[in-house]
Amino acid sequence: MTGALLDAQAESAVKQRVAALEVATGVEAVSAVIARADSYPEIPWKAFALGASLAAIATGAVALCRPGWEALEAVVEAAATILAAGGAAAVATIWIAPFARLFLPRSRRQGEVLQYAQVLFLEAGLFRTSRRDGILLLVSLFERQVTVVADSGIRDKIGAADLDSVVAAVTARLARGQLKEALIDGLTRLEEALIARGFRALGDKANEIPDSVIQRGPS
Repeated sequence: MTGALLDAQAESAVKQRVAALEVATGVEAVSAVIARADSYPEIPWKAFALGASLAAIATGAVALCRPGWEALEAVVEAAATILAAGGAAAVATIWIAPFARLFLPRSRRQGEVLQYAQVLFLEAGLFRTSRRDGILLLVSLFERQVTVVADSGIRDKIGAADLDSVVAAVTARLARGQLKEALIDGLTRLEEALIARGFRALGDKANEIPDSVIQRGPS
C-alpha cells in the first residue's frame, strides 16, 4: 500500500532538493521514505515467549509458597497469567515500535532495508540511466535505517566512507524526529560528496528519472 509519510510542503521541498542535486552533479537521484521494509511476523511470537517466560517465573515462585489445594489453584492462576502476559507483550509489539524493535536484531534490520532499497532501485528504473549514474537515498522509519544504493557509474568514483557520512547525517536528523530535514540534509551532503569526487552538471543531459519522492506507508 502506498501512503503519504510527508505532507505536501515537505514533499515539495525534498523534490526541489533532488532537482538541485541533479542540476549540480548531472546524476539521476531518487529519494524514498517507507514505513517499514518487512512485516517481521516473528516479532509478536518472540514478545509472547518473553512475556510468558517472565510471567511463568513470577507465578511459579508464588505457587511454590502455597500449601496443599492452594498450590493447585495457584497453578491454574499461573497458567492464565502466563498466557495473558504473553498475549499482552505480543499485542504491544504491534502498537509500540520501540518495543517491537527490541526483538529485531540490528543486522536483520539492516539486511531487510538494504534488500528493499535494491528492489526499489530496480523498480524506479535507476539502472537504466545512460551514464549508469542513478542513486537512491532511502529512509525506513520502523527500522530507523538509512541506506544509499548507487549504480556502477557512481560506485566507481565515490567511496563507502562518503556514503557513510551521508547515512550518519540522515540518521542523526531522524533521531530528532525531523524527517523532511533528514532527507534534505542527506541529499545536500550527497551532492557535496558527488561534487568532491568530480561529478559536474551536464547542460545537455535530459532528466531521465522523475524527481518524485517515493513514499510507502504501512500496509
